Amino acid sequence: MRNSLAGAVLPIRRLAIMATAGANSHAKPPLKGIVFDMDGTLTVPCIDFQLMYKRTLGEDHPDVVNNSPIDILHEISSWSPDKQVRAYAIITEIEKEAHGKLQIMPGAKEVCSFLDVRRIRRGLITRNVKDSVDYFHSRFGLKAFAPALSREFTPYKPSPAPLLHICDVWGMSPSQVMMVGDSASDDIVCGNRAGALTCLLDESGRYETGSLPDEQTPTHKIQSFYDIISILDNYDLQSAETG
Repeated sequence: MRNSLAGAVLPIRRLAIMATAGANSHAKPPLKGIVFDMDGTLTVPCIDFQLMYKRTLGEDHPDVVNNSPIDILHEISSWSPDKQVRAYAIITEIEKEAHGKLQIMPGAKEVCSFLDVRRIRRGLITRNVKDSVDYFHSRFGLKAFAPALSREFTPYKPSPAPLLHICDVWGMSPSQVMMVGDSASDDIVCGNRAGALTCLLDESGRYETGSLPDEQTPTHKIQSFYDIISILDNYDLQSAETG
Protein backbone atom coordinates (compact mmCIF):
# COMPACT_ATOMS: atom_id res chain seq x y z
CA MET A 1 0.00 0.00 0.00
CA ARG A 2 2.81 2.37 0.91
CA ASN A 3 4.56 1.75 -2.42
CA SER A 4 1.35 2.33 -4.37
CA LEU A 5 0.79 5.68 -2.61
CA ALA A 6 4.34 6.74 -3.37
CA GLY A 7 3.78 5.79 -6.98
CA ALA A 8 0.63 7.90 -7.08
CA VAL A 9 2.23 10.97 -5.44
CA LEU A 10 5.19 11.09 -7.83
CA PRO A 11 3.15 11.72 -11.00
CA ILE A 12 1.10 14.38 -9.17
CA ARG A 13 4.29 16.20 -8.17
CA ARG A 14 5.56 15.99 -11.71
CA LEU A 15 2.31 17.42 -13.05
CA ALA A 16 2.54 20.30 -10.55
CA ILE A 17 6.13 21.07 -11.62
CA MET A 18 5.16 20.89 -15.29
CA ALA A 19 2.19 23.19 -14.70
CA THR A 20 4.39 25.71 -12.90
CA ALA A 21 7.02 25.56 -15.65
CA GLY A 22 4.33 26.07 -18.27
CA ALA A 23 2.96 29.09 -16.45
CA ASN A 24 6.42 30.60 -16.10
CA SER A 25 7.15 30.09 -19.80
CA HIS A 26 4.17 32.34 -20.61
CA ALA A 27 5.03 34.97 -17.99
CA LYS A 28 5.32 38.45 -19.42
CA PRO A 29 8.78 40.04 -19.28
CA PRO A 30 9.03 42.98 -16.86
CA LEU A 31 9.03 46.57 -18.11
CA LYS A 32 9.88 49.30 -15.61
CA GLY A 33 10.69 52.36 -17.68
CA ILE A 34 10.44 53.89 -21.16
CA VAL A 35 12.86 56.36 -22.71
CA PHE A 36 11.69 58.51 -25.61
CA ASP A 37 13.35 60.45 -28.38
CA MET A 38 11.96 63.98 -28.74
CA ASP A 39 11.90 65.43 -32.29
CA GLY A 40 9.85 63.18 -34.57
CA THR A 41 8.74 61.00 -31.67
CA LEU A 42 7.26 63.07 -28.83
CA THR A 43 6.85 65.99 -31.21
CA VAL A 44 5.79 66.25 -34.85
CA PRO A 45 8.91 66.76 -37.03
CA CYS A 46 9.38 70.48 -37.63
CA ILE A 47 13.13 71.09 -37.96
CA ASP A 48 14.32 71.93 -41.48
CA PHE A 49 17.30 69.59 -41.58
CA GLN A 50 18.11 70.32 -45.24
CA LEU A 51 18.48 74.00 -44.39
CA MET A 52 20.63 73.02 -41.41
CA TYR A 53 22.92 70.91 -43.58
CA LYS A 54 23.24 73.63 -46.23
CA ARG A 55 24.01 76.38 -43.73
CA THR A 56 26.41 74.25 -41.69
CA LEU A 57 28.21 72.19 -44.33
CA GLY A 58 27.76 74.41 -47.38
CA GLU A 59 25.52 73.91 -50.40
CA ASP A 60 28.38 72.33 -52.36
CA HIS A 61 29.01 69.56 -49.80
CA PRO A 62 28.66 66.19 -51.66
CA ASP A 63 26.08 64.82 -49.21
CA VAL A 64 24.03 68.02 -49.47
CA VAL A 65 24.20 67.99 -53.26
CA ASN A 66 23.23 64.30 -53.44
CA ASN A 67 20.64 64.60 -50.63
CA SER A 68 22.40 61.76 -48.79
CA PRO A 69 21.78 60.89 -45.12
CA ILE A 70 23.97 63.05 -42.89
CA ASP A 71 24.89 62.70 -39.22
CA ILE A 72 25.58 66.39 -38.76
CA LEU A 73 26.91 66.09 -35.20
CA HIS A 74 29.34 63.36 -36.21
CA GLU A 75 30.32 65.34 -39.29
CA ILE A 76 31.41 68.40 -37.33
CA SER A 77 32.98 66.51 -34.41
CA SER A 78 36.37 66.41 -36.15
CA TRP A 79 36.39 70.11 -37.03
CA SER A 80 38.56 72.68 -35.30
CA PRO A 81 37.12 74.16 -32.08
CA ASP A 82 36.40 77.56 -33.66
CA LYS A 83 34.66 75.98 -36.62
CA GLN A 84 32.64 73.73 -34.32
CA VAL A 85 31.45 76.73 -32.29
CA ARG A 86 30.16 78.42 -35.46
CA ALA A 87 28.49 75.19 -36.63
CA TYR A 88 26.76 74.57 -33.30
CA ALA A 89 25.52 78.17 -33.29
CA ILE A 90 23.87 77.62 -36.68
CA ILE A 91 22.30 74.32 -35.57
CA THR A 92 21.01 75.83 -32.33
CA GLU A 93 19.55 78.82 -34.17
CA ILE A 94 17.60 76.56 -36.55
CA GLU A 95 16.37 74.41 -33.65
CA LYS A 96 15.12 77.49 -31.83
CA GLU A 97 13.43 78.78 -34.98
CA ALA A 98 11.42 75.55 -34.98
CA HIS A 99 10.00 76.24 -31.50
CA GLY A 100 7.21 78.34 -32.96
CA LYS A 101 6.03 75.39 -35.08
CA LEU A 102 6.36 72.78 -32.34
CA GLN A 103 3.43 70.39 -31.97
CA ILE A 104 3.12 67.43 -29.67
CA MET A 105 2.81 64.08 -31.42
CA PRO A 106 -0.79 62.78 -31.47
CA GLY A 107 -1.05 60.13 -28.77
CA ALA A 108 1.93 61.34 -26.75
CA LYS A 109 -0.14 62.91 -23.96
CA GLU A 110 -2.36 59.85 -23.73
CA VAL A 111 0.55 57.43 -23.56
CA CYS A 112 2.31 59.56 -20.94
CA SER A 113 -0.86 59.65 -18.84
CA PHE A 114 -1.17 55.87 -19.19
CA LEU A 115 2.39 55.45 -17.90
CA ASP A 116 1.99 58.00 -15.11
CA VAL A 117 -1.12 56.31 -13.73
CA ARG A 118 0.86 53.06 -13.56
CA ARG A 119 3.93 54.85 -12.16
CA ILE A 120 6.16 53.69 -15.02
CA ARG A 121 9.28 55.83 -15.30
CA ARG A 122 9.62 58.13 -18.33
CA GLY A 123 12.95 59.43 -19.63
CA LEU A 124 14.05 61.41 -22.69
CA ILE A 125 17.12 61.37 -24.90
CA THR A 126 17.56 63.88 -27.71
CA ARG A 127 20.33 65.25 -29.88
CA ASN A 128 18.73 68.70 -29.54
CA VAL A 129 19.97 71.32 -27.07
CA LYS A 130 18.75 71.61 -23.48
CA ASP A 131 16.88 74.83 -24.30
CA SER A 132 14.69 72.85 -26.71
CA VAL A 133 13.97 70.24 -24.02
CA ASP A 134 13.05 72.98 -21.53
CA TYR A 135 10.80 74.62 -24.12
CA PHE A 136 9.10 71.29 -24.83
CA HIS A 137 8.40 70.75 -21.12
CA SER A 138 7.01 74.27 -20.66
CA ARG A 139 4.96 74.26 -23.86
CA PHE A 140 2.79 71.17 -23.39
CA GLY A 141 2.32 70.92 -19.63
CA LEU A 142 3.44 67.32 -19.32
CA LYS A 143 5.01 66.05 -16.15
CA ALA A 144 8.72 66.34 -16.88
CA PHE A 145 10.64 63.43 -18.33
CA ALA A 146 13.44 62.52 -15.95
CA PRO A 147 16.23 62.21 -16.67
CA ALA A 148 15.96 64.29 -19.85
CA LEU A 149 19.31 64.21 -21.65
CA SER A 150 20.11 66.65 -24.46
CA ARG A 151 23.18 66.76 -26.68
CA GLU A 152 25.14 68.42 -23.90
CA PHE A 153 25.37 64.86 -22.53
CA THR A 154 28.09 63.12 -24.51
CA PRO A 155 28.55 60.79 -26.19
CA TYR A 156 25.09 61.17 -27.69
CA LYS A 157 22.98 58.69 -29.66
CA PRO A 158 23.62 56.27 -31.29
CA SER A 159 26.05 55.61 -28.44
CA PRO A 160 24.31 53.59 -25.71
CA ALA A 161 25.89 55.85 -23.06
CA PRO A 162 22.89 58.15 -22.44
CA LEU A 163 20.47 55.23 -22.17
CA LEU A 164 22.80 53.31 -19.86
CA HIS A 165 23.12 56.47 -17.74
CA ILE A 166 19.34 56.66 -17.34
CA CYS A 167 19.14 52.97 -16.46
CA ASP A 168 21.81 53.55 -13.82
CA VAL A 169 19.94 56.54 -12.37
CA TRP A 170 16.75 54.48 -12.25
CA GLY A 171 18.53 51.44 -10.82
CA MET A 172 17.18 49.22 -13.58
CA SER A 173 18.60 46.64 -15.95
CA PRO A 174 18.52 47.84 -19.59
CA SER A 175 16.51 44.69 -20.38
CA GLN A 176 13.67 46.18 -18.28
CA VAL A 177 13.65 49.45 -20.21
CA MET A 178 12.34 50.32 -23.67
CA MET A 179 13.80 52.93 -26.05
CA VAL A 180 11.21 54.52 -28.36
CA GLY A 181 12.19 56.66 -31.34
CA ASP A 182 11.71 57.39 -35.02
CA SER A 183 15.30 56.84 -36.15
CA ALA A 184 16.58 53.32 -36.74
CA SER A 185 20.16 54.56 -37.00
CA ASP A 186 20.10 56.65 -33.81
CA ASP A 187 17.34 55.58 -31.41
CA ILE A 188 17.17 51.87 -32.20
CA VAL A 189 20.94 51.42 -32.41
CA CYS A 190 21.28 53.24 -29.07
CA GLY A 191 18.72 50.93 -27.46
CA ASN A 192 20.05 47.73 -29.00
CA ARG A 193 23.64 48.50 -28.05
CA ALA A 194 22.50 49.15 -24.47
CA GLY A 195 20.70 45.80 -24.34
CA ALA A 196 17.27 47.45 -24.00
CA LEU A 197 13.96 46.74 -25.68
CA THR A 198 13.37 48.98 -28.70
CA CYS A 199 10.33 50.41 -30.48
CA LEU A 200 10.57 52.15 -33.85
CA LEU A 201 7.91 54.76 -34.64
CA ASP A 202 7.55 54.71 -38.42
CA GLU A 203 4.56 56.86 -39.35
CA SER A 204 5.47 57.19 -43.02
CA GLY A 205 6.42 53.54 -43.57
CA ARG A 206 9.93 54.41 -44.72
CA TYR A 207 11.52 51.45 -42.95
CA GLU A 208 11.22 47.83 -44.02
CA THR A 209 12.08 45.95 -40.83
CA GLY A 210 13.29 42.84 -42.62
CA SER A 211 15.83 44.82 -44.61
CA LEU A 212 17.34 46.72 -41.69
CA PRO A 213 20.82 45.79 -40.36
CA ASP A 214 20.75 43.85 -37.09
CA GLU A 215 21.69 46.87 -34.97
CA GLN A 216 18.84 48.87 -36.49
CA THR A 217 16.21 46.15 -36.13
CA PRO A 218 13.70 47.04 -33.37
CA THR A 219 11.91 44.75 -30.95
CA HIS A 220 8.67 46.43 -32.06
CA LYS A 221 7.66 48.64 -34.98
CA ILE A 222 4.60 50.91 -34.87
CA GLN A 223 2.95 53.47 -37.17
CA SER A 224 1.20 55.55 -34.51
CA PHE A 225 2.19 56.73 -31.05
CA TYR A 226 -1.11 55.35 -29.80
CA ASP A 227 0.13 51.86 -30.73
CA ILE A 228 2.56 51.94 -27.80
CA ILE A 229 -0.27 51.12 -25.41
CA SER A 230 -1.08 47.88 -27.29
CA ILE A 231 2.64 47.00 -27.37
CA LEU A 232 2.73 47.30 -23.58
CA ASP A 233 0.18 44.48 -23.29
CA ASN A 234 3.12 42.16 -23.96
CA TYR A 235 4.86 43.21 -20.74
CA ASP A 236 4.47 43.05 -16.98
CA LEU A 237 4.44 46.76 -16.18
CA GLN A 238 6.21 47.29 -12.87
CA SER A 239 5.96 50.62 -11.08
CA ALA A 240 8.94 52.37 -9.56
CA GLU A 241 7.57 51.53 -6.11
CA THR A 242 7.24 47.79 -6.71
CA GLY A 243 10.16 47.31 -9.07
